[in-house]
Amino acid sequence: MLVVMSGHGWVQAEGGPVYDMLPGDVVVIAPNVRHWHGATSTSSMSHVAIAAADDKRQSVYWLEYVTDTQYHGPQR
Repeated sequence: MLVVMSGHGWVQAEGGPVYDMLPGDVVVIAPNVRHWHGATSTSSMSHVAIAAADDKRQSVYWLEYVTDTQYHGPQR
């Protein structure tokens, strides 16, 4: 779960559209869904992330960096 505190951000589940995130938005991402989130290309964004731990007591699995094509890609 992401709770946007300030700024303007984007979030995208793999293969899906890019969605805007604004202050006060709560974005729920289902477990095991590959996604990225961050500030837009022209704004900063702060958020609180809440994640449940799995049976290995790990709550976050960092993947590869988002490419420029993904970030600025055809969805925008």
